Amino acid sequence: MVRVLCTALSSESGPHFQMLADAGHECHVPDRSRDLWNNDVLIDVLQGYDAVIAGSEPYPAKVIAGLPKLRVLARAGVGFDAIDLKACDSAKIVVATTPGCNHHAVAEHAIAMLMALGRGFPALDQETRRGEWKRVSYPRISECTLGLVGLGRIGQATATRGIGLGMKVIAYDPYAPADFVKKHGITLVSLEELLKQSDFVSLHSPSTPETKHMINDKTLGLMKQSAVIINTARGPLIDENALIHALQTGRIRAAGLDVFEIEPLPLSSPLIGMPNVLLAPHVAGLDHESHNATWALGAEIIIKLHKGEWPAECVQNLKGVTGWKW
Repeated sequence: MVRVLCTALSSESGPHFQMLADAGHECHVPDRSRDLWNNDVLIDVLQGYDAVIAGSEPYPAKVIAGLPKLRVLARAGVGFDAIDLKACDSAKIVVATTPGCNHHAVAEHAIAMLMALGRGFPALDQETRRGEWKRVSYPRISECTLGLVGLGRIGQATATRGIGLGMKVIAYDPYAPADFVKKHGITLVSLEELLKQSDFVSLHSPSTPETKHMINDKTLGLMKQSAVIINTARGPLIDENALIHALQTGRIRAAGLDVFEIEPLPLSSPLIGMPNVLLAPHVAGLDHESHNATWALGAEIIIKLHKGEWPAECVQNLKGVTGWKW
């Protein structure tokens, strides 16, 4: 029997419980009053568990070393930058993600932020609540250019929605899918040109040492003063201090942020009080459909691995390893 803990938020319900139970395994959720972003707390909470369906809490080498029984770390979603892959390789812990489950949810969230900010929210809402009636015109969104940094599943889903709104879509991705680009008439450009041309910039890149702070003082300086930036990917893609300065000085118009360099976002962050910033708590990938699909795939990964199968499309580490056993 495998003992599984679901640390990811909103995992209290879903098909994973029955799937794991039917396979003869146990599935639990932690005490939500405990701070799982604290390494010592996370180690304590996961003692005795063989597998975890993880959220965005960090798994550095210290945590991995403190969990000798852990065999599988299945991340809900597609990002795994908070996990020390080398430490997991050494411990023979499988790190997996749940691709193909939430790209439509993230794309809708990005477009929701784009539409809101494009029409002047949240400032308009705040002004109306204060009894301030201002009339300010904004560029028509259907005549704007949407620049996508990354054309993976989520970038592609965002692209088709932008095209549906009548926007011109350009993209930067060294590995862009040629068939998709041709089919939808997307123009591929350099990152520099994308930032210069776009009215809306939406980030859909993974967080790697190469992409950390790709949005910084220099790159923000390339953008139009009227531009809006949206990040539903990973917090470290943006240098938050540089972004805050750009927003405060009017260097760019607005920002929509679902992810942050530090999560949860500290209440002391200047971003919280800005009328030209729309915030969300890392929930872009969550809708009813992705909820069920993510938990089901997380459970399926664990069940397959325990049976001796290898879901290669989901496993992100142990490259070249053969003969892995539970």
